[in-house]
Amino acid sequence: MTADRDAPEQIVWQGKYVVAKTRGRWEYVGRTRNIRAAVILALIEDDVILIEQYRVPMGRNCIELPAGLIGDEDGGENEDDLTAAGRELEEETGYRAGKLEDCGSYYSSPGMVSESFTLVRATQLQQVGPGGGTESEDIAVHRVPRAELASFLERKRGEGCGVDVRLLLLLGQDILSGETK
Repeated sequence: MTADRDAPEQIVWQGKYVVAKTRGRWEYVGRTRNIRAAVILALIEDDVILIEQYRVPMGRNCIELPAGLIGDEDGGENEDDLTAAGRELEEETGYRAGKLEDCGSYYSSPGMVSESFTLVRATQLQQVGPGGGTESEDIAVHRVPRAELASFLERKRGEGCGVDVRLLLLLGQDILSGETK
């Protein structure tokens, strides 16, 4: 392991947003310019706001927490995590948060991807628009009672949707107690 840790990092391929690298025996990907993401846990009372959108790598729709890149626009390299989270929440869902809280930084799949994200809790939501994302996105917004989340996800799986791993955040206690799949 030490040999891999001390080996030089090499770029194998780089696109506009993604870079593939090697270090010793390891192959992994990351974001160019070390861009991070903001993932938003948007809550209205006992409901959670989820989005559904087509994901090309999966070849199907996916149910997710709202999210977006931080500082990905030219000139926005120093964008604040909470500012980006508020912008993405409104763009994707049509909701504006009265309160945004930084819940820490996390890694999605650290054995394969170097990308990190900041988890942001959004509360005091007010609907200010339709959501749906930008012109290049086709996002459906779902307001789901937390008590019905497991059955909602099971129904969406039955429709062929994938489910983002971050939803384990909301299902965790039920999974630990054996109450859900």
